[in-house]
Amino acid sequence: MFQGETAITIDDKGRLAIPTAYRDLVARVGANRLVVTYNPYELGCLWLYPPAEWETVRDEVNKLPKAIKVHRNLQLKLVGAATFVDVDGSGRLLLPGSHRNATGIEKKAVLLGMGSKFELWSEQAHLAQIRQTIGEDEISEAMLGLTL
Repeated sequence: MFQGETAITIDDKGRLAIPTAYRDLVARVGANRLVVTYNPYELGCLWLYPPAEWETVRDEVNKLPKAIKVHRNLQLKLVGAATFVDVDGSGRLLLPGSHRNATGIEKKAVLLGMGSKFELWSEQAHLAQIRQTIGEDEISEAMLGLTL
């Protein structure tokens, strides 16, 4: 569904323009709406889901037993922080200020198409991720079978 890396500029009002290559797809699969929430695993990143995809994730996360602290933390970061944003007629969406501030996303950002969702990274956090390599000791069993 979504794939690719695009440098994005956030305007002074906190809006970003959806790349033209994705606009029709966002309109079709999301009725010009996306859900913005935090990436609970890495700093400096927001996740943007089409509503139908989001509902599946939300329901799965909410089924986790709330008696376990890490589950409540995941629910807080994903479900509690989730916000619907509309894409306007110019293909822009307004990112909530609280989300931008918490992740350090300012003027320059990077939008990554990650299949079922987008990831929006602060420029600095994205560069830090890209500059990291995967060491041999980090390769999982599942990765060994990949033909890259």
